[in-house]
Amino acid sequence: MADAKSKSNYLDPKALAKGEALGILARKVVEGYRVGEHRSPFKGFAIEFAQHREYTIGDDMRHLDWKVLGRTDRYYIKQYEQDTNFVANIFVDGSESMTYGSDEKMSKFEYGRRLAACLAYLVLLQRDAVALGIFDSEGSDYSPRTDSLGKIHTIMHRLANYEPSKTTGLGEALKRLSMNVKSKGIVIIISDLMDESLDFQRAVEQIRFSGSEVIVFQVLDPYEIKFPLTGTVEFRGLEGQATLTTSPADLKKSYLEEFGKFLKETRLVCERSASHYSLVDTSVSLAENLSAYLVFRHQVGKGR
Repeated sequence: MADAKSKSNYLDPKALAKGEALGILARKVVEGYRVGEHRSPFKGFAIEFAQHREYTIGDDMRHLDWKVLGRTDRYYIKQYEQDTNFVANIFVDGSESMTYGSDEKMSKFEYGRRLAACLAYLVLLQRDAVALGIFDSEGSDYSPRTDSLGKIHTIMHRLANYEPSKTTGLGEALKRLSMNVKSKGIVIIISDLMDESLDFQRAVEQIRFSGSEVIVFQVLDPYEIKFPLTGTVEFRGLEGQATLTTSPADLKKSYLEEFGKFLKETRLVCERSASHYSLVDTSVSLAENLSAYLVFRHQVGKGR
């Protein structure tokens, strides 16, 4: 079984084709580790002029502004914005609640790891870096950043061989993983977010306080969103919850009200922290979900 899983290919050709055309640009200033495509907070000598500063002994005379010298008889160096590459930390929820799927072929975790693999591929394709973390309440499986596209097979291997079995513990897990984020970049959270909203809020705020951009993909099954059940159904609780046999018709109204509040609270947490939020319905193709978010991202970017 393990060997078969290690050969799994989670790269969706249609999703990659659409995603490759759009790319994933950093919205905010990032701290990279080599020259690349995204704005860095550090001043260098790249292409776009930023400001002047007074000349000091040892500065490269090639960057001296001769026009300013002629007008003021003072020595000033031209400084330029330095572009950089970002690190995308992709955090995937590996708790037991993610194993649910009304379609036995595609659980939330299965969909989530395919989304993670495609995002990782797109980031690596544009020569940025990826780090992967898979978490539950008891720990996290974290692999440091790589900027090698050839490592996508290692990333898929890690995703394929992870077996969700523990409770969520979302807040603490994200705080643990965020300790590995050493510079401003992008943190991508892929989860059903089935945990206390306050814990999630605190974790997101901590990540944002460190300067990183946060993107949240809330992965949900269509049955969770619409509750289209009829007849008498046995509900089997995940993560230690009890089994309940009842008529869904008796629960539907109150369930949809509570679930609506849950979704609203989640969106508000993201809005308040200036984080991007995307609801991912597993009945919708990965290509459609991913491209919809990337189009939205580019539209927001143009409006900066």
